[in-house]
Amino acid sequence: MRRLGELEAEIMDCLWRWGRSATVREVVDDINLRRPAAYTTVMTVASILHGKGWLTREKRGQAWLYTPVRSREEYSAALMEDALGASQDRSSALVHFVEAMTDEEVAALREALRSSGRTAP
Repeated sequence: MRRLGELEAEIMDCLWRWGRSATVREVVDDINLRRPAAYTTVMTVASILHGKGWLTREKRGQAWLYTPVRSREEYSAALMEDALGASQDRSSALVHFVEAMTDEEVAALREALRSSGRTAP
């Protein structure tokens, strides 16, 4: 999975933060609070994200309402899977990753293993 581009990530971040469908106008207004963004540029990138399968859209009057297909957490998990896949030794890469985790993250990993039916020491 390719990482999202800068504007793609900003659009997705708005939708993930809000937890609801939104129009391009709403997204543009939010991005413009931090930096200038043209409506047509955001509209084009939202349409590209739809074409890539990241967003669904539904016509509401004159505007499209965009909704993420995957959660932020599913996106992050796919990036982690890709990162592990880039190694010739997945086990070693995973060990290095776990060694860099905080105690809280290790506890969360153990809980995730337990809740998925896998064992964790």
